[in-house]
Amino acid sequence: MANLVYALLLSTNLLVGPANASYAFYVGKDLTADGVVMVGGTGEEVSSHWLQVFPAADHAPNATITVGVTEDAVKPGRLFQIPQVRHTWRYISMEYSDFEGFPAPLTNGGVNEKGVAVRDVWADSRSELYDMTPSPQTGLQYSDLARIVLERAATAREGVEIIGQLIDEYGEATYGGNSHLVADKDEGWVVWEFAGGQKLWAAERLGADEVRVLYPGYIEDFPVDFKNSSKDYMGSEHLVDFAVGRGWWDPKSEEPFNIFKVYGMSGENRTARDGGFKYMSQAQLEDATRAMAPVTERDLMERVRDPRISDDEAGYGQVVSLYPNLDPDLIRIWNAPTGSVAAPFLPTWLGVDAVLPEYGQHRYLTTGASSSFLHPDFELQEASVFAGRLFKRVLYYMCSAPTTFHPLVTDMLVSFENQSRADVLGWVEGGARALLGKGQRAAAKALLQFYAHTRARDALGLGRTMTEALDAYIKLMSGWRDPTGSQINDAGEGAETVNCLVGFDPDKPAWKQPPLSSSKKRLILQAPDTP
Repeated sequence: MANLVYALLLSTNLLVGPANASYAFYVGKDLTADGVVMVGGTGEEVSSHWLQVFPAADHAPNATITVGVTEDAVKPGRLFQIPQVRHTWRYISMEYSDFEGFPAPLTNGGVNEKGVAVRDVWADSRSELYDMTPSPQTGLQYSDLARIVLERAATAREGVEIIGQLIDEYGEATYGGNSHLVADKDEGWVVWEFAGGQKLWAAERLGADEVRVLYPGYIEDFPVDFKNSSKDYMGSEHLVDFAVGRGWWDPKSEEPFNIFKVYGMSGENRTARDGGFKYMSQAQLEDATRAMAPVTERDLMERVRDPRISDDEAGYGQVVSLYPNLDPDLIRIWNAPTGSVAAPFLPTWLGVDAVLPEYGQHRYLTTGASSSFLHPDFELQEASVFAGRLFKRVLYYMCSAPTTFHPLVTDMLVSFENQSRADVLGWVEGGARALLGKGQRAAAKALLQFYAHTRARDALGLGRTMTEALDAYIKLMSGWRDPTGSQINDAGEGAETVNCLVGFDPDKPAWKQPPLSSSKKRLILQAPDTP
């Protein structure tokens, strides 16, 4: 059997920023098969992830929300309250429980009833900004900003304006720099929030003919007179002046005002689009996605599922198409309950009232679960099977012999999704539209929830079948390997090893790749697929 190649980053210059990060994909509507904006991505936090539907809500005139970070954050801070708006939109989000003192629950990606999608992605600031961040720091952190956009924004542009206004007024609480992808039916925006406590941020509009992949988020050339010269850019009032004052950019030079070069983290072999991040650069992913044009939902799922992206770090996978003039109840998100290399994308609509308990919050990888017992309120929830844990088992079985199991698992997942897609685009949404047209909204919502829940249950059955079959095959073929050490966790950031990665070429399946070369500055560890 071919060897499984595990790649670890050797150089700290190639591993800048948090290992717990996220991907975001943006595909403009001129490049998609349906002529709609598409957004996709993963979340890479260690903690548990779960899908949750948040209803629209009215709030009292004096209502507030708590924002900020705690003293346990990488850069310690404090929590504080800001005013809540009178009405917040309905939205669906992938939630998670822990990141470096940022209080749970945190949101990493979702879509609201106005068709505004948000994704949160790391984006390191230069070291001088990180060092000047006050302690304790105050401001809204990345999840606060993403959630408020989901609650309040009716367009992507409005979402960017909301982020900017909040930072201008309250500041941003940082872990080193962050970005957001905000998109609607017409366009997308990249917003980069910088460390330092200086209320610095920049935003760039993405057009209908663009592909953008954030890992990390980036913005390059930026007009100096952006306030007056273009509707495609936004930023803090002192964005340029601050850089000039620090000597980071000379307005008399012929060098353009490049946000990445001025405010981003520099380093060996590091550029905005190709800095050696993880196993595929942004440039590779963007080129591979553009080559698929016209891009379908299945195509974007394939990109998000790529094992060089979707490994043990990926807490979920997500794809959403932002159709114009769509009834809010029909806004649909495809979500995989853990890394989509080992789990199926499942449809959920904003018209559903709740997700199945198996896809809700469980103790597995939830903050504090190992140091306390279960709260009685969660006893039935915890008694249910956790989909995230079930499909993690598929991943671990699969990665024991990827050249054998990876193609088989992928075929099963894609076949399952093909059936889901045929149902969704056929009788499910067709029936729901017919019911809505007759004024039978409750019946339409019931149909959508019935299918979403039925298909989610079918996926649990698929997961059980795969784990049982893979377990039996491995043991019958004498492929079982007991642990040889006593350390159940990896060595920490930069040492993650459970993946199905065997190469870099984005145009070939990963299990057909040649071994990585030393020129990539990677450490090659080879282990046999099976004894």
